[in-house]
Amino acid sequence: MGGYPEGAGATPRPKVLCVANIPDHFTAFHQPTLRWFQGEGWEVHVATSGSLDLPCIDRHHSIPFTRSPFSWQTLQTYRALKCLLDREGFTLVHGHTPVGGALARLAARSARRQGTRVFYTAHGFHFYRGAPLLNWLLFYPVERLLAHLTDCLITITQEDFQRARSFKAGQVAHVPGVGVDADRFRPCPAGERPARRQALGLDPEALLLIYAAEFNRNKNQQLLVRAMPDLLMIEPKCHLLLAGDGPLRGACETLAQQLGVSPAISFLGERQDLPDLLPLCDIAVASSLREGLPVNVLEAMACGLPVVATDNRGHRELVAAGQTGFLASQPQGAAFARALEPLLLSPELRHTFGAEGRARLEASYSLAKVQAALTRLYPSKEAHGHA
Repeated sequence: MGGYPEGAGATPRPKVLCVANIPDHFTAFHQPTLRWFQGEGWEVHVATSGSLDLPCIDRHHSIPFTRSPFSWQTLQTYRALKCLLDREGFTLVHGHTPVGGALARLAARSARRQGTRVFYTAHGFHFYRGAPLLNWLLFYPVERLLAHLTDCLITITQEDFQRARSFKAGQVAHVPGVGVDADRFRPCPAGERPARRQALGLDPEALLLIYAAEFNRNKNQQLLVRAMPDLLMIEPKCHLLLAGDGPLRGACETLAQQLGVSPAISFLGERQDLPDLLPLCDIAVASSLREGLPVNVLEAMACGLPVVATDNRGHRELVAAGQTGFLASQPQGAAFARALEPLLLSPELRHTFGAEGRARLEASYSLAKVQAALTRLYPSKEAHGHA
């Protein structure tokens, strides 16, 4: 796998190492960037836990990462990363996820003195406006100190960018997320929706709300379930689609039964057909407590859906209140229902907001726009290739 071009006097390919805690991070978010590196002639390495089989990498290094920096395995992970970095002579190291990014930067100190460039993308700092004090005490000083070991610190939200500008990284840049393929996620022509809904087993007459996310504490689907009694009072044809799985799915199903709204909620499980499913819905909803720049909201915008979401950093950046959707300022079901009410009652408003959201996606958050912004930051292989 990988390696250098054959032939006498061949120049070694520059090597890039991308680091993250879990393989799903690369599968879900970074394949376009990995393909770009290969297309530019780089040898692409990835370090993550578990196994990873992607066509756009030359070599996968299985490293025993954990999600918690306080695990006994952290020192073992650091040593494995440092050994890898000292051995391979990477031109560029790019860290993702808080633990992966922190350990990559610490392990790359010696390599950096030998000329390796070190990048880190913060996919949403754990310290943010309204975050718990403990988050600030734990994560803020760590990120501020690690910035000294970072040649380029990339943030995906403007709030994080403004805060990181005071950090002592070599460069602080803003790249708006990981991008959405605007050709793959796109609106459905109105005349095709009834037939396409029937083909997927969806009620052609229902007013469909959709949220695609893992069932966990942060994604907070219970808020949406609690809002359903009020929503059904406003619009009896309202039906909520919850795509995804996770540890709290059972609790949400039980809550729906207790509130008597089970017939109005479909728990879809993991779906691989979101590009087909999203355009058939009427409104996207998002109930999370904390976000960086949520891909599920971006995909909904690409499909021409208005968005109603809880008021947090990532949602504030994406949802233009009164233009592409609304933000619920209070984390209660009744407040969320009130935020949804104007869109439930007006097809014209749904169309107008959805079209504006699609336009904003194309202008700033499409895969092409984001990829161009990101690749402008990377060093050229000619200027920085290792011998």
